[in-house]
Amino acid sequence: MKLRDAPSACPSLWRCLPCPPAELRLDLVLSSGQSFRWWESSPGAWTGVLGGRVWTLRQDGDRLWYTVYGEEEEERDGCPAKAAKLDAAETDRILRDYFQLDVGLSALYRAWGAADPLFHKVAKDFPGVRVLRQDPVECLFSFICTSNNHISRITAMIERLCQAFGRRLCCLDSRPFHAFPSLSALTGADAEARLRALGFGYRAKFVSGSARAIADGLGPEGLCQLRTAPYAEARKVLCALPGVGAKVADCVCLLSLDKAEAVPVDTHVWHIARQRYGVALSGKSLTPRAYQEIGDFFRGLWGAHAGWAQAVLFCADLRKGQKPASSQHQAWET
Repeated sequence: MKLRDAPSACPSLWRCLPCPPAELRLDLVLSSGQSFRWWESSPGAWTGVLGGRVWTLRQDGDRLWYTVYGEEEEERDGCPAKAAKLDAAETDRILRDYFQLDVGLSALYRAWGAADPLFHKVAKDFPGVRVLRQDPVECLFSFICTSNNHISRITAMIERLCQAFGRRLCCLDSRPFHAFPSLSALTGADAEARLRALGFGYRAKFVSGSARAIADGLGPEGLCQLRTAPYAEARKVLCALPGVGAKVADCVCLLSLDKAEAVPVDTHVWHIARQRYGVALSGKSLTPRAYQEIGDFFRGLWGAHAGWAQAVLFCADLRKGQKPASSQHQAWET
């Protein structure tokens, strides 16, 4: 199956949502290390996997256009695909939920800028950076893979993970797409060995170990129910899992569990807090106490959506340091 043409060429295959660039910039959000399932399939068009389906998204003025591809038939030689039969209202809902479009981003930018002159100075060149609302299982296992890693390598690892353990969805321009693995697929006795063979290194035991811990404990439903738990409680549950420290837990809290106040902190953010904001911290390294102090500082500065504000500054730093042919930068607060 071929990637579908631009919306102006094939309007019957595309739907759109009203969404001005000040509320969402696909190019900034989908390339900034929040998710690792999207690629720029043509200039201005992003193709990826969401909700067990393959989508292509693009923006045109104040509209967000999208098309959804159907699953392929059992015969795969020519990569045929069935027509997608999703209800239009449901696809709209999925996108609105994923991009959290009910959150007024422009108003938040104004509030953050009024409270923080540094944010105001940086953010004017980076509008429309919002936080995704991802599936908790996918988000958790993706960020377990981010330790001491950078975006391009993480993306390749997640692709191998999905190919090896996930359900095949369809093939576009000879490129196969797979769903993110189910929890049960990652709990097999040979999962760790297979992951090591795929190049996951020490992260293999954390992926398989956390999969087993969740399967034997709260389950995928319980993981999702952490969305209604207080931030501190959700963070504590996550930090009890193999391979999940404070940074990964905060990324998962922010990007999938509705904890907008979660501020992931790494040594990069630690330096920003000290050097740009003049935060006086106890100790000369990123200790657990310093980690908490930095998060509390930014929550006090930016308010209830502090994690969203940090996403803007992280995106700005990533873009300003990015080399044209590379994304050799660390992913979200790894």
